[in-house]
Amino acid sequence: MPLKIVRNDITKVKADAIVNSANSNPICGGGAEYHIYQAAGHTELLAARENIGPLGVAEVAVTPAFALDAKYIIHTVGPKWNDGKSGESLALESCYRNALEKAKELGCESIAFPLISSGVFKFPKDSALKIALKAIGTFLQTNEMDVQLVVFDRKSFEVSEDLYSDIHAYIDDNYVQDKYDDVHDYVRQRWDENGNINWNTHRLEKACYAIREMSDAEVPEPECLHAEASATLDDILAKPGETFCNKLFHLIHEKNLDDVDVYKKANLDRKHFSKIRSNVDYKPTKKTALALAIALHLNLDETADLIARAGFALSPSNTGDLIVKFFIEREKYDIWEINSMLFKFGQPSLGA
Repeated sequence: MPLKIVRNDITKVKADAIVNSANSNPICGGGAEYHIYQAAGHTELLAARENIGPLGVAEVAVTPAFALDAKYIIHTVGPKWNDGKSGESLALESCYRNALEKAKELGCESIAFPLISSGVFKFPKDSALKIALKAIGTFLQTNEMDVQLVVFDRKSFEVSEDLYSDIHAYIDDNYVQDKYDDVHDYVRQRWDENGNINWNTHRLEKACYAIREMSDAEVPEPECLHAEASATLDDILAKPGETFCNKLFHLIHEKNLDDVDVYKKANLDRKHFSKIRSNVDYKPTKKTALALAIALHLNLDETADLIARAGFALSPSNTGDLIVKFFIEREKYDIWEINSMLFKFGQPSLGA
């Protein structure tokens, strides 16, 4: 679980380290910090924080986690939003980077962050999210750690309004119900002279229509399919296609990539990828298959081919699939940006 965006109260999250977006002075502030103090034990935590003394912006310090389900609380002071031109972005990025490096120094395998500075410090949530994802993603390119970005609810989790609107419009334009209204009229015309549906023709033509809707690939007309159907089952089974794993590693070799680069860009951990590498018949989940397609920068046809080898398809009636398709069509392969939008729409994240 390298990076996962979760909806939760950060005091309820289990991790080796919990990050507190702290006040610069050794006092208990408001917002998430107040809840961390209450859950950890106000008196004990405040005493430990007083022993540290004041902290500068982006500086980090460590206390025990006391009653929290963690080993440590890493305190970091986020920047207050001014005008966006006063070094706030670099300071916020340093908060994440310094906290991650401190967690690594402590031997932590997992860490949970709030969206630093996005509360009482008034940092715009859209910008705060982009900075968090960039800083965490950069760290994970060269390090192994499970990271959770914890938000209290989806309503407070803001993303680019322009991008959000574009995806909303894309989903509205591509949702299956609108596209398939004319199929029912088409099928109703497929009756024989006795008033019964010609089931062979009906099934064949409906299948062709559905495949065309889900892919830009060329699909044979019904007559061609009838000809191909003359092949025996033994003939078909004698020439199976590549498995998901064979195709995956063929693509990795073809694109001259290495395993580490791929699994990190797919938001997977080393153990998970090792299972895939060691088992030619490995059956991934759909979110894993799609994450690997994103990591390989596959186009829509290539994505459809890869995930089909694991028994999946991009459905025109699934919001999550439409969001993934939106990004692939625009050749935008940042998995953390994709996952942030999937989270906003209440869909499962890719990879971890």
